[in-house]
Order: sequence, then structure tokens, then C-alpha cells
Amino acid sequence: MRKNILITGASTGLGEGMAREWAAKGCNLALCARSAGKLEALQRELQQAYPDIRVLVRGLDVCEYDQVFEVFEGFRHELGSLDRVVVNAGIGISQPVGYGRFEANRQTAETNFVAAIAQSEAAMAIFREQNSGHLVLMSSVSAVRGFRGPMNIYAATKAAVATLAEGLQLDTRGTPIKVSNIMPGFILTDINRDTKNAPFRVDLDTGVKALVKAIESERRRAYVPWWPWTPLSYVLKAMPFGLFARVM
Repeated sequence: MRKNILITGASTGLGEGMAREWAAKGCNLALCARSAGKLEALQRELQQAYPDIRVLVRGLDVCEYDQVFEVFEGFRHELGSLDRVVVNAGIGISQPVGYGRFEANRQTAETNFVAAIAQSEAAMAIFREQNSGHLVLMSSVSAVRGFRGPMNIYAATKAAVATLAEGLQLDTRGTPIKVSNIMPGFILTDINRDTKNAPFRVDLDTGVKALVKAIESERRRAYVPWWPWTPLSYVLKAMPFGLFARVM
């Protein structure tokens, strides 16, 4: 069992949900996010509900790259080790390209991908020193193809995260260090609450339970929930460009 788990973006949504699931399983948690107030409230709740675990929290903007290394190392020092790091922090504010919204697209690219590199660097340095650990990179089903309009940059960042995960899997093959690429479909969170075209969307509790199960399997790649996104991913990949352009 991976006892000491670090989760970024843990104050809301999937990060908060995963923290609750692993707390109930008896795991020690290292939680970070920009909203320190929400983290502290979550810490009090989980410590009261599960007094036998440790819940550490620190405010962190993952785009403050030097702080990523300091916070991860600080958590490792306090807990003695980090067994799993979930690179979960991300945003979904991308805009169509060429309409004067470069700042939003740059912010999406930095948060979703450049910051994921920083988190992976910090986690892998710790894992290499420990000679053990499980790095979890949160990508998306949208990574399988390019998408039009507001989804374009977001999907591109998630495709980059998926490629990063596969490269790290090659680097760590045959070692005690595991790397997983998790590709969620539509799970109800604030990031997609107002999205009208969200096929097969599941509620947060259902999605989080499926996420935790997939992560704990430590497979190289997992679509979440498995049904229908695993078979649909193959359909999307194989779909001719002209047909894809008409239906998406």
C-alpha cells in the first residue's frame, strides 16, 4: 500500500475527492493548492474523521516553480517518504486561437504542462533517491485528438502531459518507480459544470472512486471511468479527419 500520498490541486474537485477517498483508506496525506484556507478546512475535517492519519497542508501555486521543489521536499521531510505523487493541479480556461486571448492560453499551457514538468521533476528526484514511488500524471480523454475552439489549447496541454508520462515510463521501466497516465472523461467538477456538451458525464463521487481505483492499479494508462471512455478512445483515434471534423 502506498501510505504517504501527495496531491496537488487538492482544495477542490478531483483533488479534494481523492484526498477524502485515501483518508478513508488510512493514508497519510500531503495536500497543496493555491487556496490555503480551503486546505486548512479540509485538514481539520479529515483529521477529526480519521485521527490515526496525518494530514499536512501547504499553500502552493504550481506555477511558482521553485516553491514546487521546496514544498515537495518539505512534505517528504515531515512524512519521512513520499510513496505516491498525484500531479492533479490544472485549469481549463483556454480560448479559441487567434481571437486576442493569448494570455488565457499561455496561462493554461503553463499551469497544465510547464507546471506538470516542475512537479514531475520534484517528485522524480525524490523517488530516485528513495528508489521507489508512484508518479501519477492527470491527463484527459481530450488528449487523444486535436479539438476545435476553446478546447484546442486545453487538449494540446493534456496531450503533452500524456507524452511526458510515456517518456517517464520508458525512463523508469524495470525499476521500482512507477508512472501512470490517468485520462479522465467528463467528471462533474467546477471546471465543466457549465459545459453543455459533456457526454457521459458522471457525478463527482462516482468519478473519484473510479479514479482512485485506476490509480491504485498502477497501470501505465487508464481511461476513467473505464466505460465508455476506453472503447471510445480507440474510436476517436481511428476516426477519419473529415468525419471527426463533422461530429466534434
